[in-house]
Amino acid sequence: MIIVTGAAGFIGSCLIKGLLEKGFTNIIAVDDFSKTEKDGNLEGKLISEKIERSEFLHWLDRNGHKVKFIFHIGARTDTTEFNMAIFDELNLGYSQKIWDLATLFQIPVVYASSAATYGMGELGYNDDHDVVESLQPLNPYGVSKNEFDKWVLKQDATPPFWAGMKFFNVYGPNEYHKGRMASVIFHADRQIKETGKVKLFRSHRPDFEDGKQLRDFVYVKDVVSVLIFMMENEPEPGLYNLGTGKARSFVDLALATFAAAGKEATIEFIDTPADIRDKYQYFTEANMTKLRQAGYVNEFTSLEAGVKDYVANYLASGKYS
Repeated sequence: MIIVTGAAGFIGSCLIKGLLEKGFTNIIAVDDFSKTEKDGNLEGKLISEKIERSEFLHWLDRNGHKVKFIFHIGARTDTTEFNMAIFDELNLGYSQKIWDLATLFQIPVVYASSAATYGMGELGYNDDHDVVESLQPLNPYGVSKNEFDKWVLKQDATPPFWAGMKFFNVYGPNEYHKGRMASVIFHADRQIKETGKVKLFRSHRPDFEDGKQLRDFVYVKDVVSVLIFMMENEPEPGLYNLGTGKARSFVDLALATFAAAGKEATIEFIDTPADIRDKYQYFTEANMTKLRQAGYVNEFTSLEAGVKDYVANYLASGKYS
């Protein structure tokens, strides 16, 4: 059986669809299923069993000998939450317990790290292990992800295979429930439908034009492809970037969304909120060398193609993946 934590969430539910399409059918879904706004993400998917997040560690302790692989995707991902205790419990402590049980039962693990660990990118966006201790994340979410990465790298006892995937800016279907934390594409499409225009943050730095802040936007279908590759191939254990390796601007993103919606582009620039201005990243771009050297050869979906698929085939009709 294959475990997916965060199963009802954005990436987790898309991963389950990808696993089912590849013929993996004995899937155990772990999440907080009391949050009914996520129910649509799993509707119609063949799940062997659903286990509440609060019960999962006890379940794994009893059933670990039957588990073939764990995708630990579940996490508290709110970058605007500043109560570190919440992240210590859900992102750090919970992940450490999963790691220990996976080590005990010798279950391979792929877990979700984050590009938020890189902070402002002072040390670049290279997934080298020797920089992890020096990284300076900008918020408690990023700190929690980096603390777990640091802890993992110090462990002598490990699962037979493990990989921590540093997700960059993931977008795509099944993020209807995420509210403020949904992708910029999701919000841009909604703004176009409601007002006919898209609002972007203006630049507060002289070296970037308004809307020309750059991010590495990666389509969730590519993320799923990489995750399944890691399970099937088990390359060298370690931390791996998961982006496209090509930074694109928010103006590019907005124009792609207008094009996908068949609308004329109208962009309005607004001030970046003062409370996040000093924590706002102006550039992220994944160095994808390690994943390529591990043998992953598939091309990543371009921003234009990914946005077109997302807007036309999902957001236009409210469809789930």
